Amino acid sequence: MNQPKPMNQASAGHLLRLIRRGQAGTRGELQRVTGLSRSTVSARLDQLFRAGWVREHAGDPVADPTGGRPAVRLEFDGSHAVVLVADLETRNARVAVLDLGGEVLAEHAGRLLIDDGPAVVLDRLGAWFAELLTKAGTGMEKVCGVGLSVPGPVDFASGEIVQPPMMPGWDGFPVREALRAALLRHAGGGAGGRAGEGELPVLIENDANVMAYAEQRLGFPDCSAFLLVKVSTGIGAGVVVDGEMYRGIDGGAGDIGHIRLSGFPDALCRCGSYGCLAAVASGRALAEQLTAAGVPTASGSGVRDQLAIGQPDAVRLARAAGRQVGEVLATVVTLLNPGVLVIAGDLAGPPFLTGVRELLYQRAMPRTTAELQVVTGRLGDRAGLAGAGAMVVEYLYAPDRADARLAARAEVRGAPDTPAVPDAPEGRGARDVRELRHAGDGPAVPSGPAATPFLPGR
Repeated sequence: MNQPKPMNQASAGHLLRLIRRGQAGTRGELQRVTGLSRSTVSARLDQLFRAGWVREHAGDPVADPTGGRPAVRLEFDGSHAVVLVADLETRNARVAVLDLGGEVLAEHAGRLLIDDGPAVVLDRLGAWFAELLTKAGTGMEKVCGVGLSVPGPVDFASGEIVQPPMMPGWDGFPVREALRAALLRHAGGGAGGRAGEGELPVLIENDANVMAYAEQRLGFPDCSAFLLVKVSTGIGAGVVVDGEMYRGIDGGAGDIGHIRLSGFPDALCRCGSYGCLAAVASGRALAEQLTAAGVPTASGSGVRDQLAIGQPDAVRLARAAGRQVGEVLATVVTLLNPGVLVIAGDLAGPPFLTGVRELLYQRAMPRTTAELQVVTGRLGDRAGLAGAGAMVVEYLYAPDRADARLAARAEVRGAPDTPAVPDAPEGRGARDVRELRHAGDGPAVPSGPAATPFLPGR
């Protein structure tokens, strides 16, 4: 059997990960966890200090059991840069400037029709971002990345939106390039003060995925299999397994709104098929049913408003829709065996949740649901922003990418930084060092379950 290679704990990027995850908070703890010498740890930390990514502060005297002088603590400095995030829905959008700890520095929500097409929508986002940077008292020189949540399937690697039923004109559109150009037009500064690191990263992800990512990190960090279902204009699911978003091979995982139901042959979906779950039980479908019943309702958010005032037809239809979604979820839950199922979106509330539970517990095996928590989301409208921000931070500060960014900064300064792999760590021989030099690292976008939550207000 092939044995896994030892993890390379030698670089500054790996030390940063240990600090961010709370696995080591002092120089001494870094030495113990990694086996590196004091001088090597100091050299790596100097790289992080020069970049402004890590800071030191006095420890808590009360927490020191020896009664002596407390050790100087190390922490990730979330104020050294900002992230721009946007959560697009079909009729509205929410945008924000966040620091790297998740605190909202400036925020705006407004009407923005996805049907207007990518050129119009992305230009408007660029203008909103420029206004928010001014409001937050910062500029493009501090922007380290952009996160965009969209209501459609996304191929994360290419950044392309793939055949989205509710986003006409967006299929294959160069969103990354267009959003960068919009930022340049409205905010100036090009890619910001990235010290030779290249173009400003623009990461795009499906809305249910980023919502699941945020909700899992905030409320259920120990849940190794987590499922979120967003029911708004459409219906989609986000899955987080072992702290990482599960996307499928090209971003199509979780698109449960287009599972066909029997008994609805005339329900035309926006994807062009008949009988899709979204055509029967989504916010858009319920808005149409309410309108036909004499309660004019334009969208899923309108259904939410009717539910808020207890409109009887809305309550009845929401519970029925919950039962239809619960019927599909019985299969999904049996397949995934999650520990938590979160219902989010416009319809998330007691009537819909009651309907989901009725069918889910009736159809799924008792063993599958015995430990399952079925709850509504905790973050509400902020889930998309929080998840998009977390995605950007985890991407930029993953060990390999962090090391590459540090090297680019050093090159711009005109002097090479400390080598990524040191001479022999304390207690290890030359063979161990060779293994460290050739050890395979983790994925380019880690999002481990122990990562520090990146949420508004942190």
